[in-house]
Amino acid sequence: MAEVFERAGAFFMSRSPQHEAARRITQALDAAGIPYVIAGGMAVNAHGHRRTTEDVDLLLTREGLAAFKAQWLGRGWVDAFAGSKGMRDTESNVRVDVLITGDFPGDGKEKPVAFPDPSIGEPSPDGYPVLPLRVLIELKLASAMTAAHRMQDYADAMNLIRVNDLPEDFAVDPYVAEKYREMWRNAQVRDDA
Repeated sequence: MAEVFERAGAFFMSRSPQHEAARRITQALDAAGIPYVIAGGMAVNAHGHRRTTEDVDLLLTREGLAAFKAQWLGRGWVDAFAGSKGMRDTESNVRVDVLITGDFPGDGKEKPVAFPDPSIGEPSPDGYPVLPLRVLIELKLASAMTAAHRMQDYADAMNLIRVNDLPEDFAVDPYVAEKYREMWRNAQVRDDA
């Protein structure tokens, strides 16, 4: 149990293997001039909901992924498996999951909400660009709505609504608007302590 608390403490102090992997890959992407944005749990943390994550989620274009792999595979990163989009940072042994601009969250099927171009990134406290809050919530909701095993995405959306004190009428894509309002109502419930 002490090991779990130690790992969580390192994560919340930005000294975890995941933070090191994020720093290393974003520095390599910057050096190569490849546009990117951090997504997933690291972006959730950047927007105020503090939780741990096991990996680094990275949004790239197809061209950006191909350019990165051509330059960096075998030099600190290896494919997660042959032909995969994802990689593993060999120094920190952290998985890097890659999301591709134009692909769809959750079940991967076409829907009004898709992974955007990485140029929309905004600065984070850790120094790398992250998805804007609205886009992150839309992607989390679209993911959970179409992939029943992605319940953490609902929890992330609800907690982001809560910690950012977002209004019920926060402007989100109509595809996820009804689910957003449901998560907003859930976020208003406070446990009695």
